[in-house]
Amino acid sequence: MSLPDNSTVLIVGAGPAGLTAALSLIHHGCRDFVIVDAIVEGQNISRAIAIHSATVEALASINAADVLLSRAIKGKSIRMTSRDSQIFEVKFDPLKKHSAHPYALFVPQNVTELVLVQKLQSFGVQVQRPHRVIGMKQNEQDPHITDVSFEDGQVIKARYIIGADGARSTIRTISGIGFSDPEGKNPSNHLLAQMVVADVTFEPEPVGPLTIEGHLNNTLFSGSVLMLMPFGNRFNDELTRHGKPTTKPIFRVACAVPVENGEPPHSPPKEYVQDLIDTYGPACITSVLSLNSTPVKIDQLIWSTRFRTHSAIADRTFTRLGAAIFLVGDAAHIHSPIGGQGVNLAIRDAIFISEAVTKHIQASAENPDVDDTILQEIAEARHARALEIIGFTKNLLKLASLTYDPYAWWMPFSLASLRDLVLRILGRFDFVQSRIAWGLSGLGRR
Repeated sequence: MSLPDNSTVLIVGAGPAGLTAALSLIHHGCRDFVIVDAIVEGQNISRAIAIHSATVEALASINAADVLLSRAIKGKSIRMTSRDSQIFEVKFDPLKKHSAHPYALFVPQNVTELVLVQKLQSFGVQVQRPHRVIGMKQNEQDPHITDVSFEDGQVIKARYIIGADGARSTIRTISGIGFSDPEGKNPSNHLLAQMVVADVTFEPEPVGPLTIEGHLNNTLFSGSVLMLMPFGNRFNDELTRHGKPTTKPIFRVACAVPVENGEPPHSPPKEYVQDLIDTYGPACITSVLSLNSTPVKIDQLIWSTRFRTHSAIADRTFTRLGAAIFLVGDAAHIHSPIGGQGVNLAIRDAIFISEAVTKHIQASAENPDVDDTILQEIAEARHARALEIIGFTKNLLKLASLTYDPYAWWMPFSLASLRDLVLRILGRFDFVQSRIAWGLSGLGRR
């Protein structure tokens, strides 16, 4: 498909961050933009699944939340459990005092992307696919324009570029921006350095409180954690196996794989995922501890993947190479999925940065010599927010990775046992639940 020769704004990447950036530009009055993506079509895998209160508010501020609210599961709580009992439950109800959206939305990322794409299409905007960026250079005639070249030989001249092209961002690499752990540590030096994620169905269908829709469940094991999210039949049309929907309820499973167990396969097979569930999962979904008379086993493996839980952040999220260049989403920062903060930070980055871009466009129309103060300030604010979120998720990761091994010969209890005891006690107090729900919601760190 032919691309225009010129565009005020070029958005590279059509994941949640890029799509939201486009919707934010439209909301704030900018229609002269192009959004491109390197792949032929969006994927049908679920990936990120939690959208917290602050992000719902941000989407509502650009009139992009209504359809998502109608499609998603409104989450009631996040639970921490042992294999056979509850340790702690974070309820979202206390957020009613702070937000019109006192819940987390549980929705597969591909459904989120589909909703955002359809919203864009309602404005007559299409994602241009497949167009892979391979080069950028300052325009020879105008020092405020960048010539962006694509694999198929086309070139777009752009005044602003929003790089939403993922953790291996081409925009970031060509711009010469570094990307590393803010603490400079080896990302593999912790117990939860690698995880496996899968969407599955079970036979027979599991029973018990952990299988009830609206609750995200985390089963703590020594040096590991297994997450279980029941989707029911709500997303069966979008989460397909070989292009065919299933009629059975779908469950999202995510499990940390201890480093000593070796590296997981690239696309873990059903047997591998079943072994993780049997080893680390709650009784209601294991084939060895099942509450049913017939052992519960995976029936269909709809999708699976592996990934590392390292953290990294771009040295800066704003630079100039002729055009003003921003990084958003995974191109700007990545971190542990614990706490479900990644896609939330990406969406909020995109909304706030696109608003600043439109303000700068308007200011430039009145004064061609306007400086970059507006752009620099928002970039520094989002960079600081990303550092804060990385620290927050690292702390959660440390708590989740505690083991039940005795701390020392002179101290016969383990740090994990102490954690569980403290959580069981603190969980009785409403103000503790409120504080944790507030921290996860993002309302204090928009």
